[in-house]
Amino acid sequence: MPTPFAVVNDGTTPGRPVVTTESFALASELQALPPTLVIRPWIDPVVDTIGHDARSVYAEVFYLPVIGPTALWLIRRLVSGLEHYPDGYELDLGETARALGLGFTSGKSGPFLKALDRCALFGLTRPAADGLAVRRRLAPLPRRHVERMPPHLREAHGAWGLTREQPDELAAERATTIARVLLSAGDERDVAEHHLLAIGIEPRIAALAIARCDPPPDPRDAA
Repeated sequence: MPTPFAVVNDGTTPGRPVVTTESFALASELQALPPTLVIRPWIDPVVDTIGHDARSVYAEVFYLPVIGPTALWLIRRLVSGLEHYPDGYELDLGETARALGLGFTSGKSGPFLKALDRCALFGLTRPAADGLAVRRRLAPLPRRHVERMPPHLREAHGAWGLTREQPDELAAERATTIARVLLSAGDERDVAEHHLLAIGIEPRIAALAIARCDPPPDPRDAA
């Protein structure tokens, strides 16, 4: 079946080199990028339980300003590949780079290697025996990264995931904080409400949160 991923299942094609360096974040260990790379799942029972999908609203709102758009799109591509090939697959680096709109060179300073480096630096990948292990879910961001965010994102992150354990009014306040962030990022109101429902906020709380994002009435309209 065709997929949007440039892969050869399980890295079994003979004669195609793969990366076995200790870390992609140490680019000096690479003389050049190889044409292919074996991707394996990074099994982590804790993060696999509490983590967030790389294509989730959490990743879009909070991981994006931390790791940057290129690394986020790359990790999404790698995670999606593991859904097609759960035991691992061989990734064609050149085709993948071009699919992400990146130039691909075999040198160590190209944008694709830099994106791989950022994934490693932020703990999303690590070396595997025959290539690279990739987290299937993204861990909640550490405090040190959250504290560097703009104030509105720090507030929204503090509200994230707590609405189901809170009384209605506090849950609505927290959901409203998240809704405002989504709307300020350009989401339409119905899309923002869908995102609130997707993270487990009750429909009535989600609707209330969106309604509270309405601008206050202009007193001149009553005149």
